[in-house]
Amino acid sequence: MTETMKLERIPMPDKMPVVGNMLSIDKDAPLQDMMRLTRELGPIFRMDMMGTPILIVSGHDLVDELCDEKRFDKAVRGSLRRVRAIGGDGLFTGDTQEANWSKAHNILLPTFSRQAMSNYFPMMLDVATQLCLKWERLNQDDEIDIVHDMTAVALDTIGICGFNYRFNSFYRQDYHPFINALTNTLETCMMQRGLPFESTLLRRRLDQMEKDVSYMNTLVDDIIAERRKSGDRATNDLLNYMLDGVDKVTGESLSDENIRFQINTFLIAGHETTSGLMSFTLHFLMNHPDVLEKAYEEVDRVLGRDISVQPTLKQVNQLTYVTQILFEALRLYPTAPAFSVYPYKDEIIGGKYKIKERTFTTVLSLMLHRDKRVWGENADNFDPENFSKEAMAARPANAYKPFGNGQRACIGRQFAMQEAVLVMGMILQRFELVDYLNYKLLLKESLSIKPEGLKMKVRLRKDVTRSTLVPGSAPEGDAAATGLADSASRPSHGTPALVLYGSNLGTTEDFARDLARTADLNGFDVTLAELDEYAGKLPKGAPILIACSSYNGAPPDNAAKFIDWLDNASDGAAEGISY
Repeated sequence: MTETMKLERIPMPDKMPVVGNMLSIDKDAPLQDMMRLTRELGPIFRMDMMGTPILIVSGHDLVDELCDEKRFDKAVRGSLRRVRAIGGDGLFTGDTQEANWSKAHNILLPTFSRQAMSNYFPMMLDVATQLCLKWERLNQDDEIDIVHDMTAVALDTIGICGFNYRFNSFYRQDYHPFINALTNTLETCMMQRGLPFESTLLRRRLDQMEKDVSYMNTLVDDIIAERRKSGDRATNDLLNYMLDGVDKVTGESLSDENIRFQINTFLIAGHETTSGLMSFTLHFLMNHPDVLEKAYEEVDRVLGRDISVQPTLKQVNQLTYVTQILFEALRLYPTAPAFSVYPYKDEIIGGKYKIKERTFTTVLSLMLHRDKRVWGENADNFDPENFSKEAMAARPANAYKPFGNGQRACIGRQFAMQEAVLVMGMILQRFELVDYLNYKLLLKESLSIKPEGLKMKVRLRKDVTRSTLVPGSAPEGDAAATGLADSASRPSHGTPALVLYGSNLGTTEDFARDLARTADLNGFDVTLAELDEYAGKLPKGAPILIACSSYNGAPPDNAAKFIDWLDNASDGAAEGISY
């Protein structure tokens, strides 16, 4: 049987002359229409958009192939291409092959390291505290516009952590003018579909978009210019990282124009997606009292009942069940609900579907995360146990893609999750959540998705205290708490130990340093080094401890040579090596 005979025709919905399937999708709810078509047509279907073919894919087995970066790359087309009006060749809207994309990616990776997250935490805490103070002062019958307040938190957080600019959303009735300009611009980008006479019909909106883009660019350019003029490099924000950063590959820095594009990109992603995540999470908590009760138990145990004592980063990292809840909210309603790729050349996926070179192919994460072959028969149900350690370990790769894929995945996902866990933890520590409207979920679609019209009321929990002591707490770094109080008196036996690490963001390097310190305290003669330094020359006899991350499936920069050696090493190359 020939290859041609094995291929299957990809299904498609009925189309109309000339416009094809342009009118098959509701312009106000395109994602929900694609979900409907997926249920009707299956895990892959095609559409004809006025002569331009696009594919919609959601089956895990097919998506797993599309995530192969040797065969497919991110496609920046359609509405996302139009967002380049403010994002330019920034990380979100730049093409992978553009010089500034890789340059910025290399420079910005360390800005989301473990140490950087620690630096951002006090600023995140500042904004989260403002939200809680606002809610604590509400009357019991005052309603809260959840999406508004979560947007305010997310915008103010990225503003202060990004470039030390305060939008002060909790001190104004409406959003800062920047957010209105940004929202209008994104809406205009999303509503354009390439139809005849569209630019004429949207002339007023396009004219306003031009003014809004000019306003946003001017504001950001002024911030950059003022920072350069002041010479302030003491602030641990993204702007200083970008101003001082040098790409270790090219030896070049970012231009002020590209820094502006990056700041706009962080503002788009930072306020749109994180605010949606927190909004959906609050909706699910109000509708699942068993989950809410378990979340209260964890927060009370980890953060305590004294709200005058601010949470620490260490405590926030211990809110594992709250993190599971957030991940599950992202599963059912990923606020970046799709991502698009294209094949470098003609490809066949699933052994039977042919995709022509450069075909615009959208991975619909909204339905990938509901694939019953992966998530079970209850895939549409909210269940945080989907993200228990055991469930996550058993799940196949590329079944969960709320942050995009590979090297083009969201660079700020650690930032977003740290912020969201902190905010949810502080809300649950303080408040009862009241769904007084018996709200039924309604999606609002733009560049991301959010719950439309979601409101609630809150009451301060009855057992909240405002003393200055939290029973059972110990200061971070306290010697008694860590069990290392007598480490200085431990004898050294001088046994050599080698600790090797591979790390891009610094987190795994920190783990390796912890291992090295522990080994040193236990009397070993420790050597700490990058994996690449020992490619092909691992010592025999001495114990070797290895800590290595993978960066979206690829080895870290300082472990690439080591992995290459492993892949090509001859039989017996590791004989006599203890690791």
